[in-house]
Amino acid sequence: KETDLAHMRVGQPAEITFDAYPDLKVRGKVSSIGAGTGSEFSVLPAQNANGNWVKVTQRVPVRISITDKPKRAMIAGLSAHVRIDTNK
Repeated sequence: KETDLAHMRVGQPAEITFDAYPDLKVRGKVSSIGAGTGSEFSVLPAQNANGNWVKVTQRVPVRISITDKPKRAMIAGLSAHVRIDTNK
């Protein structure tokens, strides 16, 4: 979320855990932070017709590259929890 970006930088270490493999921890690093939110680049962006604007926290894509070889085969689309060490 945009509220999590204040101290995030490219190159910071990350740890990834997966719901499917609770004992597996994979290490990675932040390789890029998106240039815009998903709604900014959508084909049909949401527009509020009546002029009442509600602040909605936006999600910004962050790409994590895996730095070590996982012990299991990775499956696309698995739910993951990512922790990024923003102190480094």
